[in-house]
Formats: sequence, structure tokens, C-alpha cells
Amino acid sequence: MKEYDFVKSPILKSLVSFALPILGALILQAMYGAVDLLIVGQFAGSTDVSGVSTGSQLMMSITSVITGLSMATTVLLGQRLGAGRKNEAGDVIGTDITLFALFSFVLSVLVLVFSRGLCTVMQAPEEAFEATLTYIRTCSCGIIFIAAFNVLGSLFRGLGDSRTPFLAVAIACTANIAGDLLFVSVFRMGTTGAALATVLSQAISVAICLPMIRKRGLPFTLRKNQFCLQKKIVVQTLQIGVPIALQDLLVSFSFLAILSIVNGLGLTASAGIGVAEKLCGFIMLVPSAFMQALSAFVAQNVGAGKHARARQAMYTGMILSFSISLLLAAAAFFKGDILCGLFTRDMAVMHAGWEYLKAYAIDTLLVSFYFCFNGFYNGYGRTRFVMVQGLIGAFLVRLPVSFIMSRMEPVSLFRIGLAVPMSSVVQILMCVIYLYHMEREKK
Repeated sequence: MKEYDFVKSPILKSLVSFALPILGALILQAMYGAVDLLIVGQFAGSTDVSGVSTGSQLMMSITSVITGLSMATTVLLGQRLGAGRKNEAGDVIGTDITLFALFSFVLSVLVLVFSRGLCTVMQAPEEAFEATLTYIRTCSCGIIFIAAFNVLGSLFRGLGDSRTPFLAVAIACTANIAGDLLFVSVFRMGTTGAALATVLSQAISVAICLPMIRKRGLPFTLRKNQFCLQKKIVVQTLQIGVPIALQDLLVSFSFLAILSIVNGLGLTASAGIGVAEKLCGFIMLVPSAFMQALSAFVAQNVGAGKHARARQAMYTGMILSFSISLLLAAAAFFKGDILCGLFTRDMAVMHAGWEYLKAYAIDTLLVSFYFCFNGFYNGYGRTRFVMVQGLIGAFLVRLPVSFIMSRMEPVSLFRIGLAVPMSSVVQILMCVIYLYHMEREKK
């Protein structure tokens, strides 16, 4: 449970040590849903597989919204600790815990009430409609645990501790696998069993974090009267968190739109991009880890007024992320067929996935810079800009380019995939311009 004072510690050492547990947690979270689907596929029927697959898509969207909102806790806490305003740090934690408790309760009720309509909107297959409905309703009871874990994770990261959230996720994943095997393979509960295992594992992750906080203590006093909705902090949390959450949600919709475009090209193309997207999710984890690490690192230094150190951390993150991503990009570009072969034995699908993956290999190098820019701006609380440039890249570049490429003969998944790195180029240019704008603001 080591924590880092990002204002004084060596940048390279502390940034790497802080980012590695975040990367580990992201890998485990990426495997979370895959394990559910794998075990259900082995021990249940096709309707259960469809129910888990469709229902988990909705829960992933809900989780991404909560994760985006909770990023505000990391930023606000880091800024106050960096500035030495520890009493205000307690106000941030008390207010955000109260806010997320209310938000998760309301969200759980809404999902329960409108679960049937959500299944209809998501076009759940008729045969698997009830299974999907059961999965969503059961998982909605665990939304409060999702919110609690994200707030507690943001608290630890704001303190400079990324190992405790990693440990909690690791134990939760183990519990999820054990629960899946028990409820699905032994008790034959199908979709219900998979959902129940997910909820229980989320509750376990929260139960792990709470005693760790009591054991280690906090570098500030947290009083009962701080657990209320302080208007100023609520406004700041929403100003920082809502743009991140909204961007994550809408950007994911843009990728779903690209998927629908490719689906119109036939079964092989559809299956190929599906396989490639699974691999892309893992390839992008390294720059994602540095983005989260920089958000906490920069927030503390901004609070301490060390703006040059914050920029130096961003450049260090870019170099580290690019160096690692270069190896991943080379593997995806030159050996993508082998990687796609992990998910399919169909040679046509394998080569279609590799073709699309080559474009993503280029983007892997670009997001090493783009994600670090985002982490830097998140640490400053400039999340509105992060949202705006993300939406411009998604809806003014990525979608139009992919649509145009899909109409060019002969149709190439590589050309369609080039829409992704092209949007990253535009977004990097916007980030560079905005950095120059921030420098002029300071002067």
C-alpha cells in the first residue's frame, strides 16, 4: 500500500511504479466480462450466452459513466493535497461519497424500472430476451458497489496509491471466476448465476477497500459532518466528471456505429472487426494506464503550483507509453494474423481481422501521445476541452471517414480502419494548440 508524494518524488520512478498497478487492474477488468462469457459458453446454452453478452454491454456503459465521473474525485483530491489544504480534502471525500451513493441508488432504480425497455432498445434477440432481462435486473442491484469501488479507487489514486485498487480488482476477479464456476457449472443457474457472481465479486472488492482505509489511515481528518452535499464541491465534481463520462459514452457509440457500417459488408468482415476489437482493447491498455496515472500526478503538482513539473511528467509518460506501444504496434501490424488466431480458426476471418488491426497498430503509436495529453488536461481539470476534442475526433473525423472508405471500391478494412488514426492526428493537433493556449493564459 505504498503511496507517492508526486510533488517531490522522482518523476520517472514514481510514474512507472504508479502506472504498473493501474495497468494490471485494467487488464483484469478487461478479462472480467470475458470470463463470464467463457464459463457461460462452456456450461450453459446459447440463450444464456446471448443474455450475458448483450446485458454486459449495458453494464459496461454504466460502469464507464461512473468511472468517468469518479475521475473528478482523483483530480480534486490530488489538487488539494498538492496545495496542502488537507481539511478541504476531507470535504471532497465526504461530499463525493454522499453524491455517488445517491446517484447509484437512483440509477439502480431507473435501470430496474426501465430494464425491459432497455432490452428492446439494445435489440436483444427474442429467444434470449428474458435471459438478458434477468442479467440486467440482477446486475442493477450491484450498481451501488460499482460506484463505491470507483470512488474508493479514486481516493487511493488521489493519495498516490494505485496498488490497493489493483489488489481489490485481483481478488474480485478471482471471486468472480469462483462464483461463475459455482453458480453456472455446479448449480446450473445460467444467466442468473453469472450476474449473481458479478454482483458478489463487486461487493467483495468494496469490502476489501474499506478495512484497508481504516488500517492505513488518511493524511487528513474525515469527520461525520463532512458526509453531506457541499454545493461548491458537487459543482466542481460534476464540472470535471460529467465531460469525461459523456465523452466515454459518446465515443463508444461512435465505435458501435463503425461496427454497424462494417456489418453491412458481410459476415466475414463483421466477424473480423469483432476479433480485432477484442485485441485492440488490450493493446490500448498501456496508454490508458499512463493517462490515469498522469491525471493523479498532474493534479498534485497543479495544486502545488509546479506547472513545469506537471509538463515534464506528461512528456515522460509519452516517451514511456510510446516505447512500450511500439512493440505492441509491431506485433499487431506484422503478426496480426497470429493474434487474431487466438480468437478464431476461420482463415478468412483471421485475415479480415488482421487487415483492420494494421490500422489500429498505427493508432497505438498515436494514442501514446493523445492519451497522455488527456491525462495532463484531466489533472488540470480541463475536462471540457478533453470532451470537445474527443467528440470532434469521433463524429467529425472517425465516422465520416469510415463511411467514405466503406464506399470506395475495392472495399478494404484497412482503409476503413484508417479513420481511427486519422481522428487521433486531428485530436493531437488540437491538444498541442490548446497547450500553447494554456501557456499564454499563464503569461
